[in-house]
Amino acid sequence: MLLGRPWGQCSAGRCALFLVLALLLDALGLVLLLLGLFAALDYWDFFVYSGSLILAFSLLFWITWYSLNIELPLEKLDL
Repeated sequence: MLLGRPWGQCSAGRCALFLVLALLLDALGLVLLLLGLFAALDYWDFFVYSGSLILAFSLLFWITWYSLNIELPLEKLDL
């Protein structure tokens, strides 16, 4: 059981587009960061900085995905 649900019924949530964008940006940022760190290039700093910025930008998509998937009953909103 995962938070009251069986293991086989886990899903990406209501905002799967934000999840996919966050995962793609994480993968791209990590590839660029590691390429800048371990490849013998004269312009390694471009890859390190751009990879770090892309990883930081992907955090916005993670926060958006998490925030839009919060489920709260209408009774607790006090509208």
